[in-house]
Amino acid sequence: MTTKQLEDLFTVPILFKDNLAIINDSSSFQNQAQTNDSFSEKWVKLDNESSTEASEDFQKKWVLELYGFKTIDGLKDFLKDKKIIIDAGCGIGYKSAWLAELAPHAIVFGIDYSEAILVAANRYKPISNLYFFRADIANLPFKPSTLDFILCDQVIHHTENPRKTYEHLSSLLSGDGKFACYVYAKKALPRELVDTYFRTATHKFTHEQMWQFSDQLTELGKTLTDLNVKFNCPDIPALGIKGGEYDIQRFIYWNFLKCFYHPQWTKKENDSCNFDWYSPSNAERYSADEYKVWANELNLKIDFFRSEEAGHTSIVSK
Repeated sequence: MTTKQLEDLFTVPILFKDNLAIINDSSSFQNQAQTNDSFSEKWVKLDNESSTEASEDFQKKWVLELYGFKTIDGLKDFLKDKKIIIDAGCGIGYKSAWLAELAPHAIVFGIDYSEAILVAANRYKPISNLYFFRADIANLPFKPSTLDFILCDQVIHHTENPRKTYEHLSSLLSGDGKFACYVYAKKALPRELVDTYFRTATHKFTHEQMWQFSDQLTELGKTLTDLNVKFNCPDIPALGIKGGEYDIQRFIYWNFLKCFYHPQWTKKENDSCNFDWYSPSNAERYSADEYKVWANELNLKIDFFRSEEAGHTSIVSK
């Protein structure tokens, strides 16, 4: 893409240095600033101390399932007519790079509000159709009706006003554009109460204390997993607990306390997953109906919708 073609995408001049532009690196909202700092800490530390190959592979496979693509060929086919793509809330950029690889005909922009964007830009400099900028995804400088595909995966609930962010991103869709977005789901009542309490309590922690807490949650998750105990739980509708057979770790995880553990991930990767649940101030959760209302109010067509215990996924178009 020529400099002129790049300029034509934006409402204001954007200065790229190599593959990176800094548009906005701070927020006037206290909770958003704390959330940005939290993810800066997470991603930079993870990049410095741990390989993310296993977790990246897990996340890519999860994206294929969550959004109904099922296979890499399914995603490639979906992307074949998408020329301008953004990964809104890209972290250290591996999904941005993946999209650029699968759609070499397209220009892909990875966008993040945290210092993770610096890691992403450095990691993926060799990819010629991939650019990064540091910015608030709730206030992007693209011209309206410009973007052919927007991926906002596990991110929008971390913005200051998720509904407003959703409206802003959807306004950037081209006439044939598609907007894929994932939000956290509300869980059982005990888990929601504990999450809300600890997310407030942990804001008094230093980063070091937060990592210690995350380490303890990982150890709990591993201990419960190693027990390899299954049992049948009755339905408890008043608490939002679904009946059925549970592994003990999954039962506590879904209904009482996030104690994530994945045996194929490194210790630091498991810790980082627990860290980014309780550390950010902004982390809203929604029912499926609450999430669908956003698209309905904006007269967007819901092309795909899926709900699972962790979250709700949709692909919408104008």
